[in-house]
Amino acid sequence: METILFLAHTEADGTLAKPALEALGTAVNLKNSLPGATLLAGFIGGSTQEAANRVAACGAAKFLAVTGPEFAASRYSTDASAAEALCRSAQATIVIAAGTSRWARVLPGVAQRLGGMSDTHVTGVTAANGVAVNRWYYRQRMEATLTRKQRPWVMLIDPASQPAWDGTAGTASLEQVAVALTDAHQRTTVTGIRQPAADAQTIRPEANLLFVAGAGWTKKQADGQPHVKDAEQLIHNFLKATRSSLGSSKSLVDLGGEGQAVLSFLSHLNQVGQTGSTPRHPKGLATCCHGEEPHTVGWRFINERRAVNLDPNCGWARGKADVLYVCDAFAVMKKVNELLGG
Repeated sequence: METILFLAHTEADGTLAKPALEALGTAVNLKNSLPGATLLAGFIGGSTQEAANRVAACGAAKFLAVTGPEFAASRYSTDASAAEALCRSAQATIVIAAGTSRWARVLPGVAQRLGGMSDTHVTGVTAANGVAVNRWYYRQRMEATLTRKQRPWVMLIDPASQPAWDGTAGTASLEQVAVALTDAHQRTTVTGIRQPAADAQTIRPEANLLFVAGAGWTKKQADGQPHVKDAEQLIHNFLKATRSSLGSSKSLVDLGGEGQAVLSFLSHLNQVGQTGSTPRHPKGLATCCHGEEPHTVGWRFINERRAVNLDPNCGWARGKADVLYVCDAFAVMKKVNELLGG
């Protein structure tokens, strides 16, 4: 019989982020699929009671926590010690956590300390013929199903790959787990957080819409001249009004590396496709992008796809988009921004 530990770190305000609730949903479903399995919940953070209360109705037999100001910030030494203590206290055979940057940095090492194994980028967990996980390889072009006999088995669930647990809140009885820390554990300190202004942030994983800009925005237009600054203003106003996430084709990113004029707020981190990211937004809108295979492979998890392109025979017209608007992206986005009040 498996003992499943849902492991979560709290946010700065003591709450749980959506990826944590997605991992909890996976843990609850696995527990319900395994006869005799037990579910426990473990929390790490500066404050943990609010997070435990949020998931009080998840069916966990016990709620464990490592709480204190020294565990509020992300730090390998303290996070690893806390996670190890929770796993040992729970005597977990399976540990399920969100694949956040904080856990991805720590939990594989914790699995090593416990003599177990870990799998990252898990996109599904099943229990039909024993516990198995699904994982994508080669930029989401191949999917594998993995099983392991070694325990404990630590699983990091890819954010946005699973539905979030949406049960009701309540009051949870937290059992605190003591962790002995030395000065060496706290040698690294967080002195502050640097982040772009709200309207300068272009990568928004939680956004409902992915807006992709292609190299066509920098090309010569009908008057024979490029209008990069106009394109930048149109796109920036749209992102600001809709809170969409910005993606880019490889060709546009490459232009910036070659010294040509591109969008000032664009970087390689915005690149979508075979050599970029594979976002998971509900909707996607591609503009001035041809829709070739190396790029569209990054759209695998976009549910509704639309594109704006002057070429009626572009890649989007060949079954890669639900709707293709054959028109000028400059004119379209100008009108859209007017309707949005931008």
